[in-house]
Amino acid sequence: MPNSAPPKQELRRDIGVTGIVALGLGTAVGVSVYSVLAPATQLAGAAMIVSMLLAMVPMLIYAIIYGFMGAAVPVTGASYEWPRRFVHPFLGFIISWLRIAGSTSAVIVLTMVLVSYAGAFVALPLKPTMFGLLVFVLVVNVLGVSAAARSQGVMLAILLGTCALFAFGSVPSIQMSNFEPFASHGVLGVFAAVPLLISLFLGIESATEVGGEVKNPSRSIPLGISISIVLTAIVYLLVAVAALGVLGPEKLGSSSAPLLDAGIAAFGPAGRYLIVASAVVAIGSSINATFIIMSRFLYAMAREGMLPAALAKVSGKHDVPLAAIICAFAFCCVGLFLPENLVFLFLAVNIPTILKYSATCLAAVGLLRRRPDLYEAARFRPTKWMIYALAVAGVGLGILIIIAGWSADWRPYALLLAWAFMGCVYYLIMRHRSAAGAARAIPVTSE
Repeated sequence: MPNSAPPKQELRRDIGVTGIVALGLGTAVGVSVYSVLAPATQLAGAAMIVSMLLAMVPMLIYAIIYGFMGAAVPVTGASYEWPRRFVHPFLGFIISWLRIAGSTSAVIVLTMVLVSYAGAFVALPLKPTMFGLLVFVLVVNVLGVSAAARSQGVMLAILLGTCALFAFGSVPSIQMSNFEPFASHGVLGVFAAVPLLISLFLGIESATEVGGEVKNPSRSIPLGISISIVLTAIVYLLVAVAALGVLGPEKLGSSSAPLLDAGIAAFGPAGRYLIVASAVVAIGSSINATFIIMSRFLYAMAREGMLPAALAKVSGKHDVPLAAIICAFAFCCVGLFLPENLVFLFLAVNIPTILKYSATCLAAVGLLRRRPDLYEAARFRPTKWMIYALAVAGVGLGILIIIAGWSADWRPYALLLAWAFMGCVYYLIMRHRSAAGAARAIPVTSE
């Protein structure tokens, strides 16, 4: 007798607090720290450390909102589900549609930079090596989210170890005179460096995207996000202080590879191996985390009928959204044909990410108004006035950050607008088909 059971659509809850921290920290501590310290130091001098602390403020706002939403409504594909449920279905769709382009760009820029760092030791063909990395990430994710999370945990341990070794091993080479004068570029310089350093903290909230696969999510998600923020801040501050103390603001600000130069200055030739190993692990963990999240919001969109139903099927020995994983892999392969310009790629990543944050802020307000019962049931719930205030601040900051990026390169904006237009057309077609199907399903009665 044939098996007539419906396809499975529930994901296995395998992720604990450690996995949440690994995903959040693994996403945030990626390529930025290995490049952004130099231009930030040019703007702020040694007071770049203060700029870094100020750059945490927007992410703290978003983190509180995400911690609350993750505790109140833990669901896989949260950046799609929350706006869809609590604001409007179209907002959830268009945010996730844009994130397809953003996540594809993120994976491409990360694999490209990883290959360039590995190329410091062995010559590698760029695009074939990037494709090989994509295949490796595909295999890891097919083995299940727990395997992917465990691989994140291993890479996280290596990353924290190498960063600690660099920070504390550099102490004998640190010269206090390198911090004087501290604010050599004044208060304006401190604030000018903040927009650059915001990119260091993007991704802390990543684990909310796999909320349907988290054990005890109402407790684990807020706790995991909190730990991720603290660890990320510690890692960045230790690394920044060590790099400044070893090189000084002038050398650090003019360096094209600031941490690599600081590592060599502190450890000699061995520092080259230390920093490259740290960079490869950090960027590798970001690639893995980004790919996990991308496959999950594709799964969530398909589960609600906004993408082909096959992408919502859970299959395989490890209960994974196999079709969604393969679809994410296909998008990333297409992304290999994107321009290799880092500014272009970073903006293509950051714009959808900031829009996602703003949409989640709106969803938090919508939850308070539409489902106060969910607010009361959440184990982590700031006061209502605080959520309203943080949501307004989060949307305002998001708009300012997006506007500020236009002067750097307009092309990603044009690409994303074209992709958004395609999404709008697709959404209208899907709505029309859904309405036509519903009309056909209504029985005709005769009097």
